[in-house]
Amino acid sequence: MAGPGETLRALIDKGEHFVAGDCYSALTARISEHVGFPAVYLGGHACSAFHYAVPDNGIYSQVEQIEQASRIANAISIPLIADADTLGETIADAYHFTRRYIQQGIAGIHVEDEVNPKHSRYVNGLCSIKDQQERIDAIVRARKDSGRDFVIIARCDELYPNEGGGGGTGSMEEAIRRGHAYAEAGADALFYPPRPDPVPALVQEFGTKIPVATMGFSVPGARFNMATGGWVTAAANHLKMARELMESGQVQSANYNFPEKGELIDQPFYDSLITEWAERTGRPTRPNSAP
Repeated sequence: MAGPGETLRALIDKGEHFVAGDCYSALTARISEHVGFPAVYLGGHACSAFHYAVPDNGIYSQVEQIEQASRIANAISIPLIADADTLGETIADAYHFTRRYIQQGIAGIHVEDEVNPKHSRYVNGLCSIKDQQERIDAIVRARKDSGRDFVIIARCDELYPNEGGGGGTGSMEEAIRRGHAYAEAGADALFYPPRPDPVPALVQEFGTKIPVATMGFSVPGARFNMATGGWVTAAANHLKMARELMESGQVQSANYNFPEKGELIDQPFYDSLITEWAERTGRPTRPNSAP
């Protein structure tokens, strides 16, 4: 049976565009799998906000991301791609955390070249090309030592400029130079946030050498799209319901049940397990369980 890394690589190598469905918890990953997505994606901002109520500006750790990614990977049968930020601050960190991701059943990660703290008022810039190549090399070494396949997506933030809160300068020439360098270091795919408009030129530049991925939008020629952002809708809806409950004592707009709810949490399986145990041991049963 193919492992998660092998499954994800086969999806990418197939050459057909696919979307890794948005997830930020085990249940939302199950939902993405249930509706038919071939893979799922866990964003760092989605996970830091939803599970720890902190921003994704360098304070959120890889230990915390791996903890949640592990829960998700073990709840689904499709591959999970995780946002691994910079994989820590040293080459040893990059090796160690990659090994942890692989051990927990994550199929692949994207690792970025922005300097921490990021996405803040600090003008941070990007790390050197050589340093990012060394980081990718450490990931490749950890993959080899693990004996399992693992997909390495190099994230280049050169097109995420300072005025937009990123660490790049907006230079297409530099973005391409970095992309070629990251591919040479062993990356399996490239990813350039945050806008769709440069992607066709990047796809044309890299051709068949290395696939280009996107986040949050699909662009012709890009190999896959890592969908994210659903946590914002969930949080906004919860805020609306909380205000309604606080102000009126009830929530008219709430939906506390839906047909797929039981299936998504394996309710029928565990109900049958308990029923079989009760019947075998002469304990009483009833025709229904709690909804």
